Amino acid sequence: MVNWVKKRKAKAQKMSKAVRVFNTVSRTIEESENVKFNEHTPNVHGTGPDWLFDIDSLTNSLNMSNAVDTGPIIKEKETDTPFVLFPPSTISSEEKESETEVQEDASEQKEGDKETEETPQLESNVENETGDTSEITQPDPSESEPLHLTRTQKNHPASQVIGDVASPMITRKQSREAGYVNTHSGMLSCFLSQNEPKKVLDSMKDPSWIEAMQEELLQFVLQHVWDLVDLPKGHRVIGTKWIFRNKTDERGIVIKNKSRLVAQGYTQEERIDYDDVFAPAILGFCILQRIQMPFLYGTIDEEVYVCQPPGFEDPKYPDRVCKLRKALYGLHQAPRAWYDTLSSYLLENKFERGVIDKTLFIKRTKTDMLLVQIYVDDIIFGSTKEDMCKEFEELMHKKFKMSSMGELTFFLGLQVKQKRDGIFINQSKYVATMLQKFGMNDAKPASTPMETHKHLTADVEGEEVDVHQYRSMIGSLMYLTASRPDIMFAVCVCARFQVRPKESHLHAVKRIFKYLKGQPKLGLWYPYDNSFDLVAYTDSDYGGANLDRKSTSGGCQFLGGRLVSWQCKKQTTVSQSTTEAEYIAASQCCSQVLWIQNQMQDYGLSFLQTPIYIDNNSAISIVNNPVKHSKTKHIEIKYHLIRDCNEKKLIQVLKVHTDDQYADLFTKAFDVGRFIFLVTSVGMMNSE
Repeated sequence: MVNWVKKRKAKAQKMSKAVRVFNTVSRTIEESENVKFNEHTPNVHGTGPDWLFDIDSLTNSLNMSNAVDTGPIIKEKETDTPFVLFPPSTISSEEKESETEVQEDASEQKEGDKETEETPQLESNVENETGDTSEITQPDPSESEPLHLTRTQKNHPASQVIGDVASPMITRKQSREAGYVNTHSGMLSCFLSQNEPKKVLDSMKDPSWIEAMQEELLQFVLQHVWDLVDLPKGHRVIGTKWIFRNKTDERGIVIKNKSRLVAQGYTQEERIDYDDVFAPAILGFCILQRIQMPFLYGTIDEEVYVCQPPGFEDPKYPDRVCKLRKALYGLHQAPRAWYDTLSSYLLENKFERGVIDKTLFIKRTKTDMLLVQIYVDDIIFGSTKEDMCKEFEELMHKKFKMSSMGELTFFLGLQVKQKRDGIFINQSKYVATMLQKFGMNDAKPASTPMETHKHLTADVEGEEVDVHQYRSMIGSLMYLTASRPDIMFAVCVCARFQVRPKESHLHAVKRIFKYLKGQPKLGLWYPYDNSFDLVAYTDSDYGGANLDRKSTSGGCQFLGGRLVSWQCKKQTTVSQSTTEAEYIAASQCCSQVLWIQNQMQDYGLSFLQTPIYIDNNSAISIVNNPVKHSKTKHIEIKYHLIRDCNEKKLIQVLKVHTDDQYADLFTKAFDVGRFIFLVTSVGMMNSE
């Protein structure tokens, strides 16, 4: 048996640097090489896949010394000299195959030969730093636990067990709810590029980006996106460009390197290269279903020619161009072509399109309903019955190549946490990114987003600031208002000074960032157990704009007791009284209520006599008494819409006390006490 093991080891040594043999008799792993680290010489870390996956360059950079195999000898004494073994990940595939052969051959020989051999021990001499040699032996199998090659070990360390050992297997959703850390995405990110190249030449140096570009072009071939032809006379070619993006999860960990070949659509001419354009957009529901390369499924009618992909030109026909058969990202007509393809397919399969919202598709049964919303190239859907969701997935897989993302957790910068008792939406990750981008990480937190005693003016004599930086900060904050109504008024006021921003205006913007520094995880909470009533509040700040003395309209709408829509807008005309300002604000709020009512009809819900709460008695009287008056005859006709809706019983105006007017949050700045009351009243809270 010993001679047979020697032969197998000698054969394996020819194929690998280190040999690991499993002895079926003694049930132990025998090593032919031990490694000792030279800790006095600093390690030199390399870069790139050659250093990471090449065993020679890796061992050389880590200052490891190889030991000479002296063959199997009888162990005479034990030593305390430390030694390090190669991890299983460094063993080549050929070596693993040899181990399998050893196990199979040894098991066959064991059946024919019942003799037991003495377990051979390996002993190597490793020169230390002073030139002496020390004897290194493998621990006695009787005194140490054997090293198992299987993934499941009998004596697994309890410290490495996640969760309760006696508990049954749990899903990924259940593990997230229990607070367990998922390390799979973290390990995956080690093999992905963390940088986004700006040029094609830079991407060609990284194998991960080359693979991403090849994956993109493979979809082009499968969908037959173009034909390689000579450019006809009288036609011009549209350029193409590679876009490189790192796809991250809600924690910011890179999960995919995405390359996108886009057409330079800004060079297209209307009525020549395209006609109608349209991009479906909506937001909502609990499950996200993403279609890979959706625009490539849309067929275009125009004759469009684009350049060959940079870096992937045809070597035989480098001067030819690509005549498009399908839509390409970057073209003006690409979203419209994709929407037409998808909508036609859904309508053919007994779906109904929404009357108000053309991005909504509904499929009803006697007791259940499936809702499908489209947001450009993403599909969000939900149903009252789980089987209908599965049927929809199967239906989409028949025509489109798609990948399900499961429950909606992160979408367009919105972080969505779905719990048993409700849904929480916030943008804490986006807030952290903004604070780092504009250098506000070390800023002192503020209690409110805007000061109450300082009103912004034109500040003609003030010092000017970088207009591009100011507009960039305003634009970033505007995107954040999608889930942060608490900063809506402050952002809208600062946005009025984007033409010539001064130092005082920049100070006001930084005040908003300081407030976000103190409240980064504030968001909206939508519980499941609330009533399903539609209620609106409206208010105005008479003459609040110091530049032109125009009033500011504010409004908010609640569905089921939770905020679903809010507005803050400066009025277009100068009001002559608080009554006129309140009346105009109420009319604008009424328009939003009508839109929500019509939207809910597509979902099968009807709302009549929706209450609109106003804290001004004179404005309520004008709505309820449609009589011409000398003080109201100059008001524009469009603002009298609220009178007509009140007569048709679509809405009703009611009086509310000023202290309970929640729309105040969108019309003026408040002190800490009043501000916290309003923020809490609209349903905002911290995620922690």
